[in-house]
Amino acid sequence: MPELPEVEVTRLGIAPYLEGRRIIQVVIRQPKLRWPIPAELPHQLQGQVVASVNRRAKYLLLDCGTGTLILHLGMSGSLRILRTFNSQLIDTDAMELGHSPGKHDHFDLILEGGGLLRLRDPRRFGAVLWQQGCAEQHPLLSRLGPEPLNSDFCAAYLYKISRRRKANIKALLMNNQVVVGVGNIYANEALFHAGINPCTAAGRIGLPRYEKLVQNVKSVLRKAIDAGGSSLRDFVDSNGNPGYFQQQYWVYGRTGLDCRQCGKVIRQIRQGQRSSFYCPVCQR
Repeated sequence: MPELPEVEVTRLGIAPYLEGRRIIQVVIRQPKLRWPIPAELPHQLQGQVVASVNRRAKYLLLDCGTGTLILHLGMSGSLRILRTFNSQLIDTDAMELGHSPGKHDHFDLILEGGGLLRLRDPRRFGAVLWQQGCAEQHPLLSRLGPEPLNSDFCAAYLYKISRRRKANIKALLMNNQVVVGVGNIYANEALFHAGINPCTAAGRIGLPRYEKLVQNVKSVLRKAIDAGGSSLRDFVDSNGNPGYFQQQYWVYGRTGLDCRQCGKVIRQIRQGQRSSFYCPVCQR
């Protein structure tokens, strides 16, 4: 599933093509995504100007002034910018990929002056929703915790919110009401660099260790964004290019391999419904 870095990479890719552009048509080929695409959306969006493209957690927010188009990539979704020339669609791999929508191309946002934004989602766990007025009032956004790359996500905050909590630290990092967007891959990597075992109870971690953990959460996410995110299965950016952060993993997916720091074998366990990877020597 695309996590925060992949969504941010997508935002950075599509924003220059969308901001300040007027929407002239909406095409819905398959409305049955995780939540149905609203039938009235073409009418609501026609004539709207995209003022800005923002991100909240793993949601992309296209601010149109009177409301916000909320997009989620789900498990396998991607957004592509397609350009037009002489009324013909041209994408960045035009000659190789062709121009006609494919089986999994469910939604197009057509822009004035040429070009469109296309959602491809083979598993249909993504979302295309509309929120009138303030986007933060939407039920999917209203109870989210702070952004991990913002200053309000800090050691003091994490220390305070973790007191008397028996849940393990990895579960706390992946709780969207505590902090958003730190998915499984990046929680594993940040805990390794902070030297914290994923099974450690959150309430037993002191402020100095939380200082180190917060620093590494921010560092890992920034490095992943710089590398174009992780492409383990389906993820590609708005130009169709895969990310390369998976080449920098220290523990994630490295079960049975030697730790790059101490040489001991990386272990894998199940926590909840997710796999955790850690070094028994480097992470205490």
